[in-house]
Amino acid sequence: TVVFEAETEKADARVRWQRDAKDITASDKYVISAEGNKHSLTINNVAPEDAAGYAIIAGASKVKFELKITEAEDAVPPADAPPAAPADASSGAPAEAPAAPAQASETNGHAPDNGSGMQKELVLSSTGGNITFVAKVCGESLLKKPTIRWFKGKWMDLASKSGKHLQLKEHYDRNTKIYTFEMHIIAAKANFAGGYRCEVTSRDKFDSCNFELTVHVEVIAEDAHYALWLMVSPCSSTDGGEDSGELDFSALLKKRSVSTEPDVDVWEILHNAPPSEYEKIAFQYGITDLRGMLKRLKKMKKEEKKSAAFLKKLDPAYQIEKGHKIKMQIEVANPDAEVKWLKNGQEIQPTGRYIFESIGNKRFLTINNCSLADDAAYTCMVGDEKSFTELFVKEPPVLIVRNLEDQMVMKGERVEFECEVSEEGAQVKWEKDGVELTRDESFKYRFKKDGCKHVLIINEATKEDSGHYRVKTNGGQSLAELLVQEKDLEVYQSIADLTVKAKDQAVFKCEVSDENVKGVWYKNGVEVKADARTHITHIGRIHKLTIDDVRPEDEGDYTFVPEGYAFNLSAKLNFLEVKIDYVPRQDPPKIHLDCMGKTADSTILVVAGNKLRLDVPITGDPAPTVVWTKAEKEKNKIVVTDSGGRVHVESTKGHCIFTIEGAERQDEGVYSVIVRNPAGEDTADINVKVVDVPDPPQAPRILSVGEDSCVVQWDPPLFDGGQPVLGYVLERKKKKSYRWMRLNFDPYKETTYEAKRMIEGMAYEMRVYAVNAIGMSRPSAASEPFVPVAPSSEPIGLCVDDISDTTISLKWRTPEKVGSAGIDGYGVEYCKEADEWIPAFEGLTERTSVIIRDLPTGERMQFRVRAFNVAGPSPPATLPQAITIREIMQRPKIWIPRNLRQTLIKKVGETVNLVIPFQGKPRPKLTWTKNGEPLDPKQVSVRNSDTDSILFIRKTERKDSGVYELQVQIENVEDKASVTIQIVDLPGAPQNLKVADVWGFNVALEWKLPKDNGNCDIIGYTIQKADKKTMEWYTVFEQYRRTNCVVSDLIMGNEYIFRVFSMNMVGLSTEPCLSKDSAYIQKTGIMYKPPSYKDHDFSEAPKFTRPLVNRSVISGYNATLSCSVRGIPKPKITWYKNKMDISNEAKYRMFSEQGVLTLEIRKPCPFDGGVYTCKAVNASGEDTVECKLEVRCKYPASHSTLSESLPFMIYKENVE
Repeated sequence: TVVFEAETEKADARVRWQRDAKDITASDKYVISAEGNKHSLTINNVAPEDAAGYAIIAGASKVKFELKITEAEDAVPPADAPPAAPADASSGAPAEAPAAPAQASETNGHAPDNGSGMQKELVLSSTGGNITFVAKVCGESLLKKPTIRWFKGKWMDLASKSGKHLQLKEHYDRNTKIYTFEMHIIAAKANFAGGYRCEVTSRDKFDSCNFELTVHVEVIAEDAHYALWLMVSPCSSTDGGEDSGELDFSALLKKRSVSTEPDVDVWEILHNAPPSEYEKIAFQYGITDLRGMLKRLKKMKKEEKKSAAFLKKLDPAYQIEKGHKIKMQIEVANPDAEVKWLKNGQEIQPTGRYIFESIGNKRFLTINNCSLADDAAYTCMVGDEKSFTELFVKEPPVLIVRNLEDQMVMKGERVEFECEVSEEGAQVKWEKDGVELTRDESFKYRFKKDGCKHVLIINEATKEDSGHYRVKTNGGQSLAELLVQEKDLEVYQSIADLTVKAKDQAVFKCEVSDENVKGVWYKNGVEVKADARTHITHIGRIHKLTIDDVRPEDEGDYTFVPEGYAFNLSAKLNFLEVKIDYVPRQDPPKIHLDCMGKTADSTILVVAGNKLRLDVPITGDPAPTVVWTKAEKEKNKIVVTDSGGRVHVESTKGHCIFTIEGAERQDEGVYSVIVRNPAGEDTADINVKVVDVPDPPQAPRILSVGEDSCVVQWDPPLFDGGQPVLGYVLERKKKKSYRWMRLNFDPYKETTYEAKRMIEGMAYEMRVYAVNAIGMSRPSAASEPFVPVAPSSEPIGLCVDDISDTTISLKWRTPEKVGSAGIDGYGVEYCKEADEWIPAFEGLTERTSVIIRDLPTGERMQFRVRAFNVAGPSPPATLPQAITIREIMQRPKIWIPRNLRQTLIKKVGETVNLVIPFQGKPRPKLTWTKNGEPLDPKQVSVRNSDTDSILFIRKTERKDSGVYELQVQIENVEDKASVTIQIVDLPGAPQNLKVADVWGFNVALEWKLPKDNGNCDIIGYTIQKADKKTMEWYTVFEQYRRTNCVVSDLIMGNEYIFRVFSMNMVGLSTEPCLSKDSAYIQKTGIMYKPPSYKDHDFSEAPKFTRPLVNRSVISGYNATLSCSVRGIPKPKITWYKNKMDISNEAKYRMFSEQGVLTLEIRKPCPFDGGVYTCKAVNASGEDTVECKLEVRCKYPASHSTLSESLPFMIYKENVE
């Protein structure tokens, strides 16, 4: 009996079970049950014919699995445990739940002899979800913990890849004695697909499990969101004696029978093969001297075969901007030849956009108004010959329409940088402080696209996130600054005054905004320690101080101070003592204040808006009456009564309390309290001062602006709030933005501030806050908008280029610092000594050189140049000293270039082009000679100018070597310079190569120097050997400098001949010197007669070891079909689509690598779907394998009803 179970995300989901794509109905054979979100299929009396492909369908989700029937073994492995159930994929939770306990088997939980105890899973997870692979090993029969290794592919050990996306865990259950090993894949991606293997070893026991992770990208529902479906298919466990399904390459290492294939040029094969295939080809064709093979290939020049149909082919690639016209041209050998033009393999028909032209041997293809659809591969066909090219259509630059805005947030808040670009789907790049933000950091940063809008999201900002953020496109960029400030602590509930009786409980409670903030309690300035009566608790945001069994000494002021914050919460504990007086008596009233005397004069500060509470202790018997008064400016006193407004007056035994809710400025003044009883009266005056935040300053004024800064000034506020102004806080914002950025967090005491770190060319506004001990005022009015821009730096390198009697030529270079405003032009001025500057011409010039004419001869003048932009002129660049306007006589002087100060070496046939600059005024007379003789005008050409002389030899010969001398003469003054030219050629062959001696496996050679050294030194010789049987030459020594050598390690029984090439700086001699006699290596020892063996026949009929798999792909993306085959000799492979041979179709590419066959379908469309067949044939037989390919549309039509996707998981349980 076999039981398949699955879990769905929601209960009561409709589930269908299928076998071979046909629905299964409930019967005695198949039992289908469902309980909540758990569904099961039970197959009774399993027989070999039940081995087939099964599937379960829930809504739009479908999972396939296979049932394989194997023969029963002596030792029955323990049944597989139910796998982990996937969590809700949409929540991003790990796709696994705790596994159910392993079921007992006939072995009572003991591992079999081969160590098989692994659990196999089938897991389904949505995009970005987590997936867990679990392997369990029974450890009752193991003496020590087994060793487990996880692999991807064939050799990649995943232990070295453990990190953010891959985690390996293990634990041991002492009760069940089961080792559990887990591999967690976090945030699964498409590149995680592939074959995986788990290996477990324990001394002489070994087990492994192969499983495949396949990733399919599907479009789900109308929203066209992409989802990743991860499906893991477990394969059978293999050990040393089973076939693991891998290719067998052992036959490659064994002796093969003689092939009757025709002779091939192995050097041509190597010449056209990639270097990675050299060793394989050498082994196949019996080349053993790999070093000599590589040297021969290195010297072979690649020659392109000339086309018989094309005189000129298409360029490898063309590039054109979107909307422009492109013309492709070829030349054909036959003017009457017919030409076909193809685009991505499809023939192009002439239309209004595609125009064909034929002019003589030339053929043209013109594409008008190029669009992105024209970005493709183009082919020109003449008969069977083809010419290929690619056309790249360049899109117009993407501009940033709406720039980023500066932001200032509190720590832990969400940040969104948003910009808008000119085109939808444009690619943008985000940077922070010049470092690119990539997808690998997606846990920290999120990138969002919505049409033309691009958003960078930081979920929880930290102090490290402060900095400059930049978004770049191919047509612009935008910069914004992020400031992250520590979050202020807010008080949700403050502590209140308490009045309690003896033996009661007093509880002070407060609530703050941050639950991680700790604090300290104080009583009258002394820290409170917890004891038996005093309890201090901190639960979440609530802090409590509880005092049990209150005593008189507990009375006092209690304060709570949060750690790390400069404020506190205070309240008073009043002890209410109950006394019974048995003897009535009269005491005069008394006011008990801190200051002794009849009148207690003190000042109390209260912040505007806060509560003012005056609690005055009084005594007297009988209880006195209390009257509160306030002194006005006219020296009148007004009695304060409890009118039900903000002012409250109340009296208790021993206390009189005066309270003002939300103090205001008019509440400021002197308050008097008068207590009376029949025994007398007492009075006390209390001065109350109400303080507030200052008024906002006046609108700031911008004094000056710079490249990235400005100087701002403002006036102090008219009213300081009753407390001195501690400083000011400034903010700025971009003109078109609505976010204000704070420039300083600590109060700035001056009224002039230099704001920096602005973007040049951007309009800004400024505003100011005033700060006193109470707090910060409202903001001032915004300043006038201003734009930070600065003049460029002065031009550099101003110098005199030339001068005559009435003109001067000046030149300079652009300033080092230009700025965003650019340069509008340059202004040139001159003046006589100690005179005013006169513009040299009207307006500005954009050039960096100028000629000033009509200057007075012999006058000493000074010149200067300034760069101008919208910010004004730059600092001037001035000549070091005044210049006299007079032509300067120059002595003739030749400036030999540095590369010509030594011998100039050229090969025969190369071109010589010498440019020799000189100076001298007036223009000097030039004369060239060679070795003291005049030049031959037929061989050497000379061209002279005012500043240089050019000597040109079109095609050099050996006779052109020599010393060339140039003479520059002005009247009786002259200068000379010489250039040595050496024309070199290949050397001649060495002479008289002979075999001097032969002993053992060694041969001594001798030769003489060549007659012709090619007009340069011989730098060495190349010695080669060849066996007379094969006459294949192999290099023994290279760049060998002596004229004798010893060749060693020769093979006995072979006869060798030798040759030597001479080498100079040009190369090897064209002809070698051959040895007249040969060297025979004598055989030594006893002849060995090898035993005769019958050759083993290794031939094998083709057999597919990995079949093709049915696939469903998306239209427009390249798809591949893969399988593997074995067979000796190597079988011939043919691919069919719907039984039609597609081997010569341009749309398909076939690959064969070490037995792995791959068919690549380029950008398939729905018509490419069908049945694909791969056929392998050799002399021993043939084999075929086929699969179905379904090509789905890129964007499927929306459906009126769409079942909800239900991820689920299947596992198999064997019940004996």
